[in-house]
Amino acid sequence: MAIANETEASSVSEAATSVHQSGNFRFALVALTSLFFMWGFITCLNDILIPYLKNMFELNYAQAMLVQFCFFGAYFIVSIPAGALVGKIGYQKGIVTGLGIACLGCLLFYPSASFASYWMFLGAFFVLASGITILQVAANPYVSVLGPAKTASSRLTLTQAFNSFGTTVAPFFGSWLILSTSHQMTGEAAPDLVVSAAAQVSTVQVPYLILAGSLFVLAVIFILLKLPFLGQKLPASSAKVLGSAWQFPHLVLGSVGIFVYVGAEVAIGSFLISFLVQPDIGGYTHAEAAHYIAYYFGGAMVGRFIGAAVMQKIKAGKVLAFNAICACLLVALAMLSTGAMAMWALLLVGLCNSIMFPTIFSLALQDLEQHTSQGSGILCLAIVGGAIVPLFQGMLADHFGIQLAFILPLLCYGFIAYYGAKGCDAPRPRF
Repeated sequence: MAIANETEASSVSEAATSVHQSGNFRFALVALTSLFFMWGFITCLNDILIPYLKNMFELNYAQAMLVQFCFFGAYFIVSIPAGALVGKIGYQKGIVTGLGIACLGCLLFYPSASFASYWMFLGAFFVLASGITILQVAANPYVSVLGPAKTASSRLTLTQAFNSFGTTVAPFFGSWLILSTSHQMTGEAAPDLVVSAAAQVSTVQVPYLILAGSLFVLAVIFILLKLPFLGQKLPASSAKVLGSAWQFPHLVLGSVGIFVYVGAEVAIGSFLISFLVQPDIGGYTHAEAAHYIAYYFGGAMVGRFIGAAVMQKIKAGKVLAFNAICACLLVALAMLSTGAMAMWALLLVGLCNSIMFPTIFSLALQDLEQHTSQGSGILCLAIVGGAIVPLFQGMLADHFGIQLAFILPLLCYGFIAYYGAKGCDAPRPRF
């Protein structure tokens, strides 16, 4: 009888613990959505600043893409150290560290604008992206382990939807505060723009000071929050960990998938304004075209909410392959047509992008176990695709025109279709 009571008490205790843990998980996910929103918002502002800085500093397309090169290049340089850092200090402290560095990066936009120096701007982008890299390395795997492994893709997709919400709101914010002073700009040079470069560039000071304040507040909040501990530190002796994450083929292919996905998404977003101001596409001013970026990223937001539900029922790899094939067809249509058809075809690629990053990320991390932290660092390392692909597309645009340059994103989506169909199921090694 005593044993029965003991067993019953144990069951009740376990149930209570499970409910309490579930509540903590939900609270943690809610807190983490704010991070996904912020780095989506900040990243999208790059797409607003590129045509703005291109005009102010009289850059060609390849030079203007140095913004994305420095921003996403930080992922390549910082990701591996960030993975090691998060492995030692834990997810929560990693998040606070990332927020602090991102805050510093935003503050550096003030002197960059004061001196009207393009190279100082590029340095500020690098520091800002370094902070966001640490956030990515800490937050993405944290979301993946906040619940059952089989729903990790769905969970990460849901939180990424708030990342897309940030990218949807950012174009209106950037158009209002940054492009408002150059609303007369079109796809050609603006001879009626007589305001000095220093005065023009200074308009980025207020937006990034606001962002710095927001990041600081978030850092303080995450210092005070009590998030569930999920064993996020590496073993005391890393020598005891057998093998390496690099030995998992599905992770290696997934890192290539992240590389080409981020490259394609960033390249399209970076060229959207320049594409839409073309006379045979939209003929809009830069400020008007900036609003349409919201449709591109808004499609990704809507698609992520839908995808989070769909992938509860359909295998994530199949959904990924389907979306990638649709993206290929839409990019091809944008390349071969003109006017509204070309414009909306390219904007609809955002809907296809919706589930790609979180799905590739979670599929690549499956079955890594003790190598999860290293795997997350490798995947974030691959985000350097956002630096490389846009730069090469800029070179293509300078030589062959913007429209034909979209052949590069088309090829990227082709690889993603392969990864979703076959690559994610590559054999796992045995240690």
